[in-house]
Amino acid sequence: MNLEILTPEKKLFSGDVYGVQLPGIGGFFEVLDKHAPLISALKAGRLKVLKDKSNHLALYDIQNGFVEVINNRVTVLVESAKEPETT
Repeated sequence: MNLEILTPEKKLFSGDVYGVQLPGIGGFFEVLDKHAPLISALKAGRLKVLKDKSNHLALYDIQNGFVEVINNRVTVLVESAKEPETT
């Protein structure tokens, strides 16, 4: 499935992925290949991009926003997002 992560300033991520884990306002949820159509509000938290079945991932700390899933395309629209700092 194709994933795009967008902020008002820029496109942070665009590409084919295995899945994505999102911080919904009712709790975390996961979207995988061929997921049913969905629109959901997101709260501030950590978004995980699952790049393949072996769980290679990319992480982003996001602010509030929305996600739309339709026709095997996932579009994440958030106020801001950044890759977390590693210590």
